[in-house]
Amino acid sequence: MNYSDRITEIAEQAHQDFEARTLLRDSALTKARSLTRHSANTIRAIHRGEVEEAHTQLEEGRLLFKALRENLEVYPDLYFAGYTQDAIKEYCEATLTCAFIESKPIPTPEEMGVPTATYLRGMAETPGELRRRCMDILRMGYSDEAERLLGLMDEIYSILITMDYPDAVTNGLRRQTDLLRGIVERTRADLTLSLREEQLKTALERAVEVFKND
Repeated sequence: MNYSDRITEIAEQAHQDFEARTLLRDSALTKARSLTRHSANTIRAIHRGEVEEAHTQLEEGRLLFKALRENLEVYPDLYFAGYTQDAIKEYCEATLTCAFIESKPIPTPEEMGVPTATYLRGMAETPGELRRRCMDILRMGYSDEAERLLGLMDEIYSILITMDYPDAVTNGLRRQTDLLRGIVERTRADLTLSLREEQLKTALERAVEVFKND
């Protein structure tokens, strides 16, 4: 057997494989960075009330995610790499944040075509954005919308706390979930304080009216 020729053949195949992987990896890194940017822009726009811009950014993100998934189909190790899944997590967070704020149905992981663990990691970050929304609302006074968002935060935490599985399965979801309780409780305290202030203001206004009428 001519080992030299065989080794040369294997080396050539290795070069081709590594070249393809390197090109796809470089492309995936670029797409992942763009996906993260569009996701951040989506959240920024929805908080500013720029709904059309938010959905434009989200659609750009969807197309990037689709291209990323299709390009890496033959190399699942690159698709499930940390930088790729982190970018997809950000996309999930943007998608869910928009749906929650606009009070629209949320897509499932299967409908989005994303891994369940990555989807839930994205969901675990939405309470931070919902808290931000609540604070924006409370600056203008207490409202039922802030109460609705707090209810969503509670629901998300209640669901995620049941995902008691190894980190190797959930990719660190437990650590994210542990942070949620503090976010929910701080928001509840802020809403309670705002409600009491609103009730006190109403009571004072009524007292003033009674005093005037007397």
